[in-house]
Amino acid sequence: MKILLAILSTMFIFCTGNVQAQSRAKQFNLENGIAIQGYDPLAYFNQNKAVKGNKQFAATVEAVTYYFSNAANRDIFIKDYKKYEPQYGGWCAYAMGATGEKVEIDPETFKISNGKLYLFYHSWVNNTLLKWNKDEVNLKGKADKNWQTKYHY
Repeated sequence: MKILLAILSTMFIFCTGNVQAQSRAKQFNLENGIAIQGYDPLAYFNQNKAVKGNKQFAATVEAVTYYFSNAANRDIFIKDYKKYEPQYGGWCAYAMGATGEKVEIDPETFKISNGKLYLFYHSWVNNTLLKWNKDEVNLKGKADKNWQTKYHY
């Protein structure tokens, strides 16, 4: 009986975790199932630039798949992925703060602030990083609240 309860308990935890992971993935900005349009999330931190990843160095954490430019970046990410994942599921930080909406990003337009990665929409007429920088404290507070109340898994 104890063994059966242990098995059922383990199955429940696994199933609950899987459902939560799938719910989490639905909130992320994924293109063909890949986060950050295939860019290496760790490169933003250790190279201070956007670097395209390679599917050869892919890793999936809580149902979200990332590509990395090398195995070392992948391995570091896996050990502490929450530290390196983009804020707001990889959606435009400015839009999350200004309107609370999920807006696509340009993975080459980013900012690291207080150890967190923020991504932004950027077209030839609109660079939302510049708008974010003008009112970062206010927009970040609103973005955090919007993400938590509207989209958090």
